Amino acid sequence: QVNFVVCQLFALLAAVWFRTYLHSSKTSPFIRHVVATLLGLYLALFCFGWYALHFVIQSGISYYIMIVIGVENMHKYCFVFALGYLTVCQITRVYIFDYGQYSADFSGPMMIITQKITSLAFEIHDGMFRKNEDLTPSQRCLAVRRMPSLLEYLSYNCNFMGILAGPLCSYKDYITFIEGRSYQLQQSEANGKEDTKYEQTDPSPNIAVAQKLLICGLSLLFHMTITKTLPVEYNIDDNFRATASWPVRFFYLYVSLMAARPKYYFAWTLADAINNAAGFGFRGYDKNGVTRWDLISNLRIQQIEFSTSFKMFLDNWNIQTALWLKRVCYERATFSPTIQTFILSAIWHGVYPGYYLTFLTGVLMTLAARAIRNNIRHYFVESPAVKLCYDIVTWMATQAAISYTVVPFVLLSVKPSFTFYSSCYFCLHIASILVLLVFPLKRTQKGSKKHESVQPVWSRKLEEESLLQKNNYSTTNNSFSQKQEITCRYQALKQ
Repeated sequence: QVNFVVCQLFALLAAVWFRTYLHSSKTSPFIRHVVATLLGLYLALFCFGWYALHFVIQSGISYYIMIVIGVENMHKYCFVFALGYLTVCQITRVYIFDYGQYSADFSGPMMIITQKITSLAFEIHDGMFRKNEDLTPSQRCLAVRRMPSLLEYLSYNCNFMGILAGPLCSYKDYITFIEGRSYQLQQSEANGKEDTKYEQTDPSPNIAVAQKLLICGLSLLFHMTITKTLPVEYNIDDNFRATASWPVRFFYLYVSLMAARPKYYFAWTLADAINNAAGFGFRGYDKNGVTRWDLISNLRIQQIEFSTSFKMFLDNWNIQTALWLKRVCYERATFSPTIQTFILSAIWHGVYPGYYLTFLTGVLMTLAARAIRNNIRHYFVESPAVKLCYDIVTWMATQAAISYTVVPFVLLSVKPSFTFYSSCYFCLHIASILVLLVFPLKRTQKGSKKHESVQPVWSRKLEEESLLQKNNYSTTNNSFSQKQEITCRYQALKQ
């Protein structure tokens, strides 16, 4: 963990140097690719020793598969190989070397590289094999129309800005950043007119980086002072279960899981700040003309802590992974996309049994929450006072459900996880099953219309944020013209 923090702080300084002295206006894309790759591999070697060779081996074999198999089926082979290689490494690390420990956890960066390998494979397949009219708007904008060189491929997978903690970014966004085309903005006005403007100078990321470093400092302070005093393991303590009342137990469950989140806030926000410091992550300007540096942000803390639905929590937690799961699995699944997506998420996370218990429980919770929202919510949104009460109740229910669901994710093993669930009499599992038996997953047409007409402001804002993040800053390969890119993004925005 110390090595990780030291390497990330070094990467932050290297990012400032990279933006200042190797700016795209001064340096060729070839040099930027080489430096970004070598720095990334050096950090990996320093942090994980020779385990870092796995990153090169996984990327190298995946690239070979792409070249040899061809664009028609290479996405399937790359998906199976990358995920299989990751799983084998996780099995050897967990069950052969250090079960329950996180020392030399080289599988963390491999999880990000696996996302990049599979994402790019699907994007190349979409761009070079599938017909344009068969693609969704987001797939059309992310599609890659030419095979990347080996250097571009390694740079995308192993650059110093994201090799240790990510986050995932699209290949086209990364190439556009390296080539210095990141600040050509396209803004679509509400009336449908297109307004393309070119910035003469790069916007400065300094304020955004400073704000994110402040969040990192507060998160680290909270983790080092509060988290240790609220261990999740205390939820299965025999004396606590025997003496504490149900309200006390559920309150401690909530605060202990809330206290476990700042370490993720720290790691992901620091990774975001590193990319911003290098000049990567710019997403345009808001309506007030303020720069936005959240193109590849991985979380929205306020929406997480005040989420009023299971979906809202998942949409704002590990955002780039959620987008990856949607793009490579949910949108392409031929049956039960929710179940398939949760299974893929569990496999990708690792081989601890607790992960599978969490994600199987998550399937139940997601479907039950969707059924309740579809069938009940529209009765409570017409009156502001009633809506406020409904939001408070759903916030409490969401926080309880999230905490209940992720306990095995923290405890890792089967026995302590079942000890916790049995001490709660599997109450939320049973409640979710009863909800699914009583309510249909699809709301009635009347309820649907009501719900659409009174959609809350913050829900609309979140949907707009998500749509903008996925489509408003999609970039283009050299084989596409600026006009084609604008048309693609504008169609996606209308969609």
